[in-house]
Amino acid sequence: MEQSQQKWRKLNGERIKVPIADEVTNVLMREREAGHELKVCIGTDSQVKGKETEFATVIVFIRKGKGGFMYIHNEITKQKMTIKQRMLTEVGKSIEVAYALCNIFSRFSVDMEVHADINTNPNFKSNDALKEAMGYIVGMGFAFKAKPDAFASSSCANKVVQ
Repeated sequence: MEQSQQKWRKLNGERIKVPIADEVTNVLMREREAGHELKVCIGTDSQVKGKETEFATVIVFIRKGKGGFMYIHNEITKQKMTIKQRMLTEVGKSIEVAYALCNIFSRFSVDMEVHADINTNPNFKSNDALKEAMGYIVGMGFAFKAKPDAFASSSCANKVVQ
């Protein structure tokens, strides 16, 4: 999906009226001017509700030592999926956003990680997708984090998936 066509919002509900790439560029310029050192983490979480699955993808900006903020995109599908398919769809959505924005982050020398809401403990069902997810993310050239270090997906996106 073309990133500019997605509906992004801030945590306070304010809708982003420009393409997300333009918004991210503006944010990076503003934060640089304010003297903040940034790191960006992108992650997706999902929740199954009856016949629907809702996905929430977040772009989390961390100001080193000074808090952070995030942008959110929600999407609903009626497609039935196994847990492994759902985990890999989450990773795919995060990579789609990371890929669309990675050149902007590179231009501003901002480190970026892709977070997967996948448990590293083999006793959890989501672990079935760990190797594929890690291979997909690392293969795309992105830094990879899984639970318990994947706060963008397991905490931030988890809070905004209705």
